[in-house]
Amino acid sequence: MKHNKEQNYTINRQDRSLINKHKPCLIWFTGLSGSGKSTIANLLEKELHKHNIHTYTLDGDNLRRGLNKDLLFTKEDRVENLRRTAEVAKLFIDAGLVVIAAFISPYNKIREDIKTIVGSDYYIEVFVNPPLEVCEQRDVKGLYKKARTVEIKNFTGISSPFEIHLN
Repeated sequence: MKHNKEQNYTINRQDRSLINKHKPCLIWFTGLSGSGKSTIANLLEKELHKHNIHTYTLDGDNLRRGLNKDLLFTKEDRVENLRRTAEVAKLFIDAGLVVIAAFISPYNKIREDIKTIVGSDYYIEVFVNPPLEVCEQRDVKGLYKKARTVEIKNFTGISSPFEIHLN
């Protein structure tokens, strides 16, 4: 039998926001591998830090070394990777932080699910969208080359789609 009763504590998100003197949120950078998500996320965090805004950055490569190391790169595992990341972001938002995340996150549905998990009032999505050729030129890990020779299957932008959200 599952026990899903939430435990409530006296200090809440609003109390933490007052101490931090800023509203918590999740800034979610999405785009192809090599698009510049992590670079922009790092620059944003440095700038926010200068202004005494409490931040934490969640990066896909880093989370796959610990929390998500049991996941592969199948569609199902990629979705679970992002779901777990959203749940962690929700905890950091509750702690009153500005969370910055840099993930390929190629599917509209999972980005909508992330927004639902953290709350739409706390979610900001940034689509980093240079041309594919630029992403391939920046490819320090050699992933695009491996994807083009089919050494890597289901690679976003080559053999797996990136769904662009159209408003």
